[in-house]
Amino acid sequence: MRTRALLWWGIGMLVAATLLGAAIVFGYTEPPGFDTWWNREVVENRADWMLSFALTLDHIGGGWVAILVVPLLVILALLIARRWQAAVFAAIAFLASAGAVQLLKQLFGRARPEDMIVASDFGSFPSGHTANAATIAVVLWLVFPRLWTAILGIAWIVLMAISRTLLSVHWATDTLGGALLGAGVVLVLGALLLPWVRKGKGSPRNPEPAPIG
Repeated sequence: MRTRALLWWGIGMLVAATLLGAAIVFGYTEPPGFDTWWNREVVENRADWMLSFALTLDHIGGGWVAILVVPLLVILALLIARRWQAAVFAAIAFLASAGAVQLLKQLFGRARPEDMIVASDFGSFPSGHTANAATIAVVLWLVFPRLWTAILGIAWIVLMAISRTLLSVHWATDTLGGALLGAGVVLVLGALLLPWVRKGKGSPRNPEPAPIG
């Protein structure tokens, strides 16, 4: 995908995430019907194994693990692969995504569902866990543009989003906003930095990757 396309897709996702949050918070006095329906369905049908899985993702995708450990592992892996430009790009993307999440949380201050299973910080919109999952997925897809990275990335985002609603810490639209925000931040940064990131990939120690597919 060309850098101009990345830029417009990224801007579009950021605008969509912001407009979604504004529409929900300022346009509704109660959660939208889809949010209440989905929350009711997951509460009535969740099983113990679902909760165990969701709690595992809660630990991996939030707190110090998501803020420090996971980003450092991704950056370390890129450094081991001798992709230091990509490691810098990933570090900037993680910081920018986390900052964007906190900005919208403070801007909208949406209340979380009342039946939360785990404690969470201020602001339900957007989902920081889902935004972080989208950030990781899109960073890896841009650095390693393969079909398998796209499939695994999408699966990771969807599973994280579902896990947040299984724990009743987020409304479904929070996870959509988080996915849009995390992906949008990375795409905009990719449009600006990918030409620099991909410099030197044709050298013997850092060969040009094969086309997608």
